[in-house]
Amino acid sequence: MKVLVAEPFGKEGIEILRGFVEVDIKPGLKPEELIAIVGDYEALIVRSQSQVTADVVAAGKKLQVIARAGVGVDNIDVEAATAKGIVVVNAPTGNTIAAAEHTIGLMLALARHIPQANAVLKSGAWRRNDFVGIEVKGKTLGIVGLGNVGSEVARRARGLEMKLLGYDPFISVDHARNLQVELVPLKQLFKESDFITLHIPLTAQTKMLIGTKELALVKPTVRIINAARGGLIDEEALAKAAKKGKIAGAAIDVFSTEPLTSSPLFEQANIIVTPHLGASTTEAQTMVATDIAEQVVAVLKGQPARYAVNAPFISAETIPVLIPFIRAVTTAGKLLSQLITGQISSIQIKYDGEISGYDTKALRAATLGGLLEGISEERVTLVNADKVAARRGLAVVEQKEDTCENYASLITVAVTTSTGVTTIAITVMRGETHIVQVNDYWIDIVPTGGYFLFSDHLDQPGLIGAVGKITGDANINISSMHLGRLKPRGQALMILALDEPLPEKEQRQIQSIPGVHTVTLVKL
Repeated sequence: MKVLVAEPFGKEGIEILRGFVEVDIKPGLKPEELIAIVGDYEALIVRSQSQVTADVVAAGKKLQVIARAGVGVDNIDVEAATAKGIVVVNAPTGNTIAAAEHTIGLMLALARHIPQANAVLKSGAWRRNDFVGIEVKGKTLGIVGLGNVGSEVARRARGLEMKLLGYDPFISVDHARNLQVELVPLKQLFKESDFITLHIPLTAQTKMLIGTKELALVKPTVRIINAARGGLIDEEALAKAAKKGKIAGAAIDVFSTEPLTSSPLFEQANIIVTPHLGASTTEAQTMVATDIAEQVVAVLKGQPARYAVNAPFISAETIPVLIPFIRAVTTAGKLLSQLITGQISSIQIKYDGEISGYDTKALRAATLGGLLEGISEERVTLVNADKVAARRGLAVVEQKEDTCENYASLITVAVTTSTGVTTIAITVMRGETHIVQVNDYWIDIVPTGGYFLFSDHLDQPGLIGAVGKITGDANINISSMHLGRLKPRGQALMILALDEPLPEKEQRQIQSIPGVHTVTLVKL
């Protein structure tokens, strides 16, 4: 497999990737150049410059994962990626401290005119009286967005003895209280803050969050900081407000268009600008590169990513528990897809025992992925499995029971079709998948791959020998055999593990044995 790294990326991440895949590093690609080559790669890694549009996604015929080495994913068409079953991952915590510290640095630079004083002194002038600043102690800091970075900014601002106001509809009052932040409406935050800092993603709702109307609400002494995303502030309106003295100043690290070397913001002496340096620390670059590389490798190995923005979230603590079960239910889905007959109408997934206590979104998606993998015209992954099922009108029902009679955990998948119900139950023991039930028959199979012949028949003497003769005459080796029956001389199930696929001719011969009802060859 191959990974395309389309922007500068930490060497620590490159080393991790090269331990598993082939890596091509090609920064600075033009959009048409990226589209021309992305089809050769299973993974694409970008930062903030490359635009992963719907056209890029469409050209990425082999893409399994798109990784953003940073927080936001607004330069990636996530909807297009999701529709194609491509996992989109980012690194939301790797640069948290770097971004928070840069925000505090910009705030202090604004308060004390540090960049302007530095420039004047280096030009040969000593003008102390031109740069009288303010103290931040006792001032009100308005924080828009109390996620990872916003929360860290709040913690640092507390140490500076500032009063904290916050606006974020998607956090709890208790979380804000722990941060010693008073939650207020956005307009109140604009009106009362001495400093305003933004820590939110760029969306249709947040684009131009601060424009002419909002700037009319703020104090003339306010100082505004944006080290989050370009486009949150109307840059032209901000420049005009600074020029007319409607604000005391601003510090901007991100811009609507990047890279940027000319802007009305640059013309105002009371506006500080930096070239998107929020995540530019040695420590942050190392953490982000390592985090992204590990996630890319995980996805390419068929495992869940820690921070997939368009897939079921799995916490770091539960990943070791769920990964074996994700493999198990994927196997169950694949087996069911080969055993069922008729038109599917519904799927029931039942979780018994310890596994019922976990968030099962990823298990549901993996089950659907295994079931639909061989029948869907589109690649089915953890990302789009639910959408593919919904488009096919398949009803999915989940049940949970915290007790289990015979196993620590048991997952039972039942598929209802126009011809009846087919049931598979699986568990995990010592990290291995065990198929322990097929319809009414209790068995124990470790599906290590290869071919399996399922025969539903009447339990009678001589049948196993007859089947063995047919496979032997065909020079097909049986590596193991599993038998289950409801009662002596009653209905029974025989499962043969074969080293090679049994030809259709021999399958028909087995089918013709008196008492044999069905013969099905499956590959796992």
